[in-house]
Amino acid sequence: MATLTVLAVVAVVFVIVFDYTNGFHDASNIIATVIASRAMTPTQAVVVVAVFEFLGPLMGGTAVANTIGKVVSLGDVDAVRAVTIILGGVFAAIAWNLGTWWVGIPSSSSHALTGGLCGSVVVAAGSDHVVWGFAELRHGQVHGVAKVVLGLLISPVVGFVVGFLLQKLMTALLRRARPGINKTLRRVQWVTSAWLAFSHGANDAQKSMGILTLILLLAGRIGEFVVPFWVVVLCASAITLGILSGGWRIVRTVGFGIYKIRPLHALDAQLTSAGVIYAASLVGAPVSTTHVVASSIMGIGSAERVREVRWSKAKEILATWVITIPGSALLAAVVILVVRLFW
Repeated sequence: MATLTVLAVVAVVFVIVFDYTNGFHDASNIIATVIASRAMTPTQAVVVVAVFEFLGPLMGGTAVANTIGKVVSLGDVDAVRAVTIILGGVFAAIAWNLGTWWVGIPSSSSHALTGGLCGSVVVAAGSDHVVWGFAELRHGQVHGVAKVVLGLLISPVVGFVVGFLLQKLMTALLRRARPGINKTLRRVQWVTSAWLAFSHGANDAQKSMGILTLILLLAGRIGEFVVPFWVVVLCASAITLGILSGGWRIVRTVGFGIYKIRPLHALDAQLTSAGVIYAASLVGAPVSTTHVVASSIMGIGSAERVREVRWSKAKEILATWVITIPGSALLAAVVILVVRLFW
């Protein structure tokens, strides 16, 4: 029992660390456009985003947490081993986040966590302990890894299309506007960036909430999968602290590396991203803020000047998208193989 308690505490700490890295990794995605368009100073942007980031998990429900927490099924596995497996997956996700942050690549924390959990569970307990959910898709049932993957696949496409259409619409509406309209567009971004931060908190913090609740369930600390309020507050605090730390290496990629952002582009990107992410949160689909924001900027740029979109950077982001799940899964597998030496 003592071993299980210690492991559970360590696992909780690692989940909070992951939540923190998620925050500073994704901070750039939320503040990049508002800084690139000069609507706010970096300090103003971080403070506004942090406030609404904290409110997101508190008011955004637990649909995403329920999805993430039920991606794996370890109820028939020894409690100590089960918690260790989750710990290995979270560790791999943290390592991936730190590595991609260090080189300035906007990868997805959602991909990293999903890959880490799946890789850890497959190696340590077998693939039958992962709730894949793909076979049930033909019967109209969407759950498990299939729900996660569908959310991650569809959301960037929706972000691109909505960004493209919104840019076309806004350009038509403002075609006779004077340059002074940029001042108004910058002011409106105080609202749209706050909504984007709220949406991000409502989606991303719930991933950690789901894993943390799963750990408590496996460790016998709760009787059913219901997210305790203190878990919500703890995860909201951790991701907000991460946001306050910033992820400045990635700001350059998202804010300046894909398309030259002006006030209208920034406003459209924030509206698009916030809408897509919030809608996903309502249906319990975990999405990647990184890729939704990046794809919306690509869509906006394509609506205006296709040739000026830096598609080489887009290809780099796409490559990261493709390799993150298998890469973090492989990393988790290595972690579990090393841990096995001491089992």
